[in-house]
Amino acid sequence: MSYNQTLRGFATISYWADDVLAAKKWYTKLLGFAPYFERFGPDGQLAYVEFRIGDYKHELGLIDRRFAPAAAVPGPGGAVMYWHVDDIESVLDKLLSMGAREYEPLIQRGDGFITASVLDPFGNVLGIMYNSHYLEILGSFQTE
Repeated sequence: MSYNQTLRGFATISYWADDVLAAKKWYTKLLGFAPYFERFGPDGQLAYVEFRIGDYKHELGLIDRRFAPAAAVPGPGGAVMYWHVDDIESVLDKLLSMGAREYEPLIQRGDGFITASVLDPFGNVLGIMYNSHYLEILGSFQTE
């Protein structure tokens, strides 16, 4: 199979944490399952964990901030990657109850599109979105 698209799909998003073990526990509680992969640094400390999430098993990596690119700055970045959720209000409530802080409130973006984002306890922007197009695409794959 040959593809001519430059960007073919989301592969992995990396979130940084000063305490990867605490981040692993927080995301395990949020997601309801443990990461499938872990890597330890040369000092024996947990340095990286990876979860596979959702319909397409997209990867969420939690990385020790010590291994961030040299030009990375602490704090929220300029991009927000949104994860589709079926019930955005309940997911937002769950995130806030777990210690995340509001970054952007619920916003109606038009028919079938609602977004919100939070800062996880480790300073990463976690975007959530109800996206009717996501459900349309998912439905088209399931009927092929």
